[in-house]
Amino acid sequence: MRVSAGLPTGMEGLTYPIPFSDPENVIRIAQAAEKFGYDSVWGNDHMTTQNYVRAEFPVPPRFWEPLVTYAFVLSNTRTIKVGTGILVLPMRHDIVVAAKQIATLDHFGKGRLELGVGIGAYREEFKALQPDSRMERGDIVDEGLQALNLLFKERVASFDGRFYKFRDVELFPKPYQKKLPIYVGGNNANNIRRTVQWADGWLPAGMHVDRIRAGVKTLREEAEKAGRDWRAIEVCPQFVVHVGKTHEAAIESFRRSQMNKHLVSLARSTLRGQGAATHEEINLIGTPSEIVEKALAFREAGVTHLLGLYFAANSVPELLDQMQIFAEEVAPKVK
Repeated sequence: MRVSAGLPTGMEGLTYPIPFSDPENVIRIAQAAEKFGYDSVWGNDHMTTQNYVRAEFPVPPRFWEPLVTYAFVLSNTRTIKVGTGILVLPMRHDIVVAAKQIATLDHFGKGRLELGVGIGAYREEFKALQPDSRMERGDIVDEGLQALNLLFKERVASFDGRFYKFRDVELFPKPYQKKLPIYVGGNNANNIRRTVQWADGWLPAGMHVDRIRAGVKTLREEAEKAGRDWRAIEVCPQFVVHVGKTHEAAIESFRRSQMNKHLVSLARSTLRGQGAATHEEINLIGTPSEIVEKALAFREAGVTHLLGLYFAANSVPELLDQMQIFAEEVAPKVK
């Protein structure tokens, strides 16, 4: 099972306080992840500030565009991969430009790029950028996945969708990797369908192990119906992490974090439907031995990659400390 770390490209005010994500700190976190042996770092994609963040903080957060950020991360690291968790396709109106950026980044990084795409956690962001759009975000992701696959595979590609349109586009060079990994983010069952149809992995977030297990069962059934080998499809959930010396200390520290406030904000969107289970029960929060037990349960349920683990911390030194503890005391026992 691969283990990767989250990168705060768009996390100030959401999961971390303001200020937090200085450019130097973003690079520093990526370099630390490489030093500690993480497979990759995963950043998210925000274009405008969420309403609840505006209400809480007197100054706006700094949301760095992930693809541009990764150009600097790749030039300041040697081996670690970078991934988008997720690139919000409904906020990317020109899919050809996005595809060109992705292919360029893959070449300059010598194949150290993985691509997660999805609808985004906050509908309010989409409405801010596309106030007149009548399309559902899921329909846009369906079109975007098809368009990206055409642009990456066909020498000359055309697409005539409702949201994306282009004609006779020769996108070259293609991505550096023979098969650039594409993951579909989201907990809704529609994202399992999208994964089987057009992608290489499913990227849910904050899901209880029982729901992961059920989702994996559905994914395998859908893959068999589609004639795909389900073993070639990655299952890559994201979780929040906080390691403590005792169970109680871990819970107490997590509840004081900005990360906890963020999870509460997602209760009606990304994380709805999780039932009575608490965030502390679902996520990797506890002592090292407790977290190992949880991670092994996820692996048994079919998880192949603990992707973009977001460490609950209110300062960069605390974040780096959490990353190191996890890398030394948890990761070797679950890989």
